[in-house]
Amino acid sequence: MENRADISPPTSEEVIRQLTEQVAALKLQVAWYEEQFRRAQQKRFGASSEQTHPDQLTLFNEAEAEADPKAPEPTVETVTVQRRKKAKGEREAKLANLPVETIHYTLDETEGVCPDCAGPLHAMSTEVRRELKIIPAQVSVALHVRHVYSCRCCEQTGMRTPVVTAPMPAPALPGSLASPSMLAHVIHQKYVNSLPLYRQEEQFRQWGIDLSRQTMANWLIAASERWLVPLYDLFHTKLLAQDHVHADETTLQVLREPGRSAQAKSYLWLYRTGRGAAPDVVLYDYRTGRGSEHPEAFLTGFTGYLQTDGYSGYARLKGVTQLGCWAHARRKFHEAVQATPPAQRAQTAAAEGLALCNALFEVERRWKEATAEERHAARLEESQPILDRMAAWLEGQRARVLPKGLLGTAITYCTNQWPKLTAFLQDGRLEIDNNRSERAIKPTVIGRKNFLFSNTPRGARASAVLYSIVETAKANRLKPEAYLQYLFEQLPQLPNLQDATALEKLAPWSPALPITCRLF
Repeated sequence: MENRADISPPTSEEVIRQLTEQVAALKLQVAWYEEQFRRAQQKRFGASSEQTHPDQLTLFNEAEAEADPKAPEPTVETVTVQRRKKAKGEREAKLANLPVETIHYTLDETEGVCPDCAGPLHAMSTEVRRELKIIPAQVSVALHVRHVYSCRCCEQTGMRTPVVTAPMPAPALPGSLASPSMLAHVIHQKYVNSLPLYRQEEQFRQWGIDLSRQTMANWLIAASERWLVPLYDLFHTKLLAQDHVHADETTLQVLREPGRSAQAKSYLWLYRTGRGAAPDVVLYDYRTGRGSEHPEAFLTGFTGYLQTDGYSGYARLKGVTQLGCWAHARRKFHEAVQATPPAQRAQTAAAEGLALCNALFEVERRWKEATAEERHAARLEESQPILDRMAAWLEGQRARVLPKGLLGTAITYCTNQWPKLTAFLQDGRLEIDNNRSERAIKPTVIGRKNFLFSNTPRGARASAVLYSIVETAKANRLKPEAYLQYLFEQLPQLPNLQDATALEKLAPWSPALPITCRLF
């Protein structure tokens, strides 16, 4: 049995050391809570933009780099704000592609006399006022009457009477009231304008039409499954043939998934081609989870560069070079800066990390319009030194910051993602961030706020296909509603929906599309 007399009381030095360690740990904990509080306040009340004012956070040698003793001191006149003058004919250029209705205002015979001498007036000049005129939507009924013919002579003398029926285009949805224009309108309102079906139902009611949301939902699913899936598969083939793809994913709630609760999270995965790709393709893929098996299945056969936000679910892909996202890295430093008291922000390590990220983006801005070869050379000359400097800076900061703090999180993210974050140096076609996919997935996020959920897996799959069609149309500078109407007019007339040549003529990048589908 242990003898309590052998246990000596702690010395005063040990007590002081223990208390000092406790105080230090508590200080770190309080600092973390203060940082989280400031971050929450910034998210709640602050500006959502991540833009950094050029004078707020700069690189370490701003004074030496920007100083110019020969620069003249500005006078009051040179500091005044210069208002941009509207270019001559700018308004006319904006209206050039719109139809024009000309309304003339003239004097009748009794008014066309001189008020002084009562002599006849002649036209001297005109005054013109331009206005934009809106024509509200109108709904009408198209009655398709198909005439059937027979031969009078054969009716009287022949053994049989031939019957000839006039040709008529096949309908988009047989047995339905949905015309190509109606389908295109409902899809455009939901997937481009993010207008839920229940609000469209109310809008139709105001126009005097009793059209239920259930009917419209059935239309969307049937149109997607019957006509658009083959086109979606063509888009998929085109995407896999590229050597640079962006990917992202977002949550989606589906209420009636077999074997899953209504609260379970499903996912809408996004894949789109890289900058300058021809054709430009945007695809969405509905899946029940976020596991790595989903991108593995969708990207089977793809080899090349894959750009993501760093999510580990893409790491198992074979034959793929992973690219990171500097926008995500920068955002983490920006959050760390915003969680710092305003008076201290410019002198913090977080500000130094943010400034280094800004320097990389500044190189990209300067060479945005350059060729891929020019951009590649500029990155090796200008971006590589910044990256070398940041790598050394990250290594020096790792031992100084709280790992679970915002700055520690930013540093850990950059350190873990470093091979992916520097891979953009390999090719001038590659992008420094994954914003291209984030922009493409934003319409689905906005739509999700309005729709709240999908009812069934069939509806979720139809939404993925419909989003793919409209977003690919937008990426190829088409008018989505006009393009959808053209598709629903042409696809039902094809004898074989698996005919790749016929589908290629209807693709958003096809030169055979009518001018009415194109943006000017």
